[in-house]
Amino acid sequence: MRTFFLMTKLSPEVSKQVRNRAKIGRAWLAEVKKKCPKVKFKGHYALLGPYDFVDIYEAPNEEEAAKVSMISLANGAVQAESWTAIPYKKFLKLTSEV
Repeated sequence: MRTFFLMTKLSPEVSKQVRNRAKIGRAWLAEVKKKCPKVKFKGHYALLGPYDFVDIYEAPNEEEAAKVSMISLANGAVQAESWTAIPYKKFLKLTSEV
């Protein structure tokens, strides 16, 4: 499994629904779990910056990661990017090969 970071920025309409945030989030997660059963979430954080949320998850490949982003876009995100993450020890190994 590969590690990904989902960086999400919500639309202004969805952002205004603060009181419904938990319900909206649960519905999004249920849809991801249904359509991407191999994805395993490791963490979920609200952010104070250009993105509203970051989710850390594992997926078997880029295609599954892309589905997670697309589900986010279909559910009120104006921006959803899945970034691949390389464990630091693997990164150091790569640097020794350059």
